[in-house]
Order: sequence, then C-alpha cells, then structure tokens
Amino acid sequence: MNSAWDVRRLPSAEGKIFLVTGGNAGIGYFVSEQLAGTGATVVLGSRDAGKAEAAMGAIRSRVPGARLRHLQLDLADLGSLKASADALDMDRLDAVILNAGVLAQNVRGETKDGHELMFGTNHLGHFALVTYLLPLLAGGRVITVGSIAARYVRLDLDDLQTTRGYKPFPTYSRSKLAQMLFGFELDRRLRAAGSTTSSVLTHPGGALDSITPSRPPVWVRSTRDALLFGLPLSIFVQGKDHAAWPAVRAALDPSIQGGQLLGPRTLGVRGQPRLERVRHTIADPAVAARLWTASTTLTGVDPLP
Repeated sequence: MNSAWDVRRLPSAEGKIFLVTGGNAGIGYFVSEQLAGTGATVVLGSRDAGKAEAAMGAIRSRVPGARLRHLQLDLADLGSLKASADALDMDRLDAVILNAGVLAQNVRGETKDGHELMFGTNHLGHFALVTYLLPLLAGGRVITVGSIAARYVRLDLDDLQTTRGYKPFPTYSRSKLAQMLFGFELDRRLRAAGSTTSSVLTHPGGALDSITPSRPPVWVRSTRDALLFGLPLSIFVQGKDHAAWPAVRAALDPSIQGGQLLGPRTLGVRGQPRLERVRHTIADPAVAARLWTASTTLTGVDPLP
C-alpha cells in the first residue's frame, strides 16, 4: 500500500482508458473530472446525452484538452447493454468504475425488464454490463462503488425484488449490499479462473450536496445551504468531490489489489482514501455465491460462466 498517496497530486494516466457509469453527475462527475486531469481518456456512461455533454463541458472548463467521450448507457434496460458495450469500439479498458445508481425512491418502481428499480439498476444492470466488458479488461480493474449503508442490512434471498414490505432506504441499502457482494465474489471467481483482471471495492463515506463545490451547469451550490448546512456538517462528512477519492485511487494506485476495499480515512465517512477491513454482511461468500446464481437467472447472462 502506497502510504505516500496524495489525492491532490494524482499520477499521470496518459494513455489509459476509464469508463465511469453515471459519470455525468454527483460523485461520478467528480470521478470523471479527477481522472480526466491525469491525461487519461474518460468515457462517461449516461442515459442522457444532453447531461453528458454538459458534464464534459464543465470538465473541459477545468481540464483544458481533457480526453472525454459519452457512452449511451441505460442500466435499467438489460437488453440495451451489449449494444452499449459494443458501441465503445475499443480493444481495451483499464478500468470500469461502477458508480451509477438510483437513490431511494418513495414509491416502488420497476426497470424496463420488470425488476425492482434500485436492485435492477444498481446491481443487475452492472452485473450484466460487466459480462460484456470483461473481454476488454484484461489486466484492468472492475471498481464497484458501494455504500456504508450496506453494512446495516441483510439480503432477503427469497425476495430480492422487495415485493413485500417496500421501504425506500432499506431497499436502496440492500441494492448497494448486492453490488458489494457481487464485487467481492467477482474477484474470487476471477482469481480462481487465473484472470489478470481484478475487482476492487470502494465506498464514498458521507457526501452532501451542501458541501459540494459548484460545477455549473452540472451542479450549482446554494450559498444559503452552504452556510446553514455545509459549514457545520463539514466537520463530520464531505462533499462529493472528496467522496470521489476512493474510486479514483482504486483506478490509479498500482499497489491496490483485487478483493480490497477503500473508503475515507476518518471514521469511514470523510478524508483521504485508505484500505478498510472487509467485514459485516459484505464479507459473506455463501450469500454472495447464492446472489450470483440468482443474478444469472434474472439477467440471463453470467460474467464468468
């Protein structure tokens, strides 16, 4: 582990190619901006071409000459994902950052394929996407952006779609737990197969809009919110620009290994990214294996058959 890592002095990644799902907004935007500053080519995966163009404009205003592309990507439509992967038209990727996600929805929704919206998008969409991207990732990394919320829930393997007792935040938390279980199980299976691709996990800690710097037109922070909420809460949590640091380090630091978890240094909610112990429900290989089997049934694909 590189103890001298400095998030404000990132190494050059000239010639490398990174795909960031949900790279046009929130934490994903800042992951894209920071990676673009290293000289890498950054592909922003997004459903909305207009929002992706706005994000790329915002990045270029801060990183002149940034190498950026938009990839049409709808994780809530499993049938579209192979075409999206093909549209990359590249012979390799150095990393994919699985960042996109649907946040807690007050009313239970469904994807185009009829899956519960958060589980279907956050987990199943990425599960299927990785299937199509793995041939491009030899020697590269699959980086899953999880959540500390995953620590406090358990999967109901008999009701992954939350057809009973739907509650927004627990359902969101379980979708993030599913992502993290998948990330660790993917690394175990990659190693068993002798693959040179690795799977790394990160989480952003606590991230608030009121502490996040403006990036017009993508995001403009309210002065009122910054004063009323941002300054007091910045003692405990951080903005989305800093919340991007674990994923950025996972993409760039050559000392990071498959199966490791990176999160913020201070109580797991803010600060420089560091390695964390893998524990709680995200560390259960038996549950992860059962989730993998269920996911292949639900998506019709298997990343490592």
